[in-house]
Amino acid sequence: MEYFVELMKIIIPAGLVIYGMYLVVVSFLSKEREAKLITLKTKNTDVILPLRLQAGERLCLLLERLTPNNLVRRVNNQPYSARELHGLLLSEIREEFNHNMAQQIYFSDETWDSVKTAVEEVVTLVNRSMQEVNPDEKGVELAKKVFQHSLEQKNDGISFALKQVKSEIRVYF
Repeated sequence: MEYFVELMKIIIPAGLVIYGMYLVVVSFLSKEREAKLITLKTKNTDVILPLRLQAGERLCLLLERLTPNNLVRRVNNQPYSARELHGLLLSEIREEFNHNMAQQIYFSDETWDSVKTAVEEVVTLVNRSMQEVNPDEKGVELAKKVFQHSLEQKNDGISFALKQVKSEIRVYF
């Protein structure tokens, strides 16, 4: 029995020392991992933040280019018929949107949905304007209808999408 007591006098302190060392090592490794994660997140932010800003700039540019006034002024530089201008406007909208589609990975689903909705509203506006014009008339008549419908529009999807993009970019500053 005395042997057992002497053995316990050695094993219990040794066990406590080993357990204490275990806790110190686990704590050290945990703090080291947290420090590496912070370093990784900082490096990630250094790389991704400029890309997100660039994506925000591109989406703002897309939305500005697709406002009906800017779109019609940019495309309607020759004497087109209403049918030709309509095709050019829709082609320009699709091309601009497809060119900037990859920017969605840098934004929330809500913001990207607002951008898509704004683009769809412009397409709808152009199509609705075309329905009210004879296809063989001059493109100027279609442009007038587009401007008229644009002015009558109460809920401007492009302005809303621009606000969404800007507010999401402001989160990073």
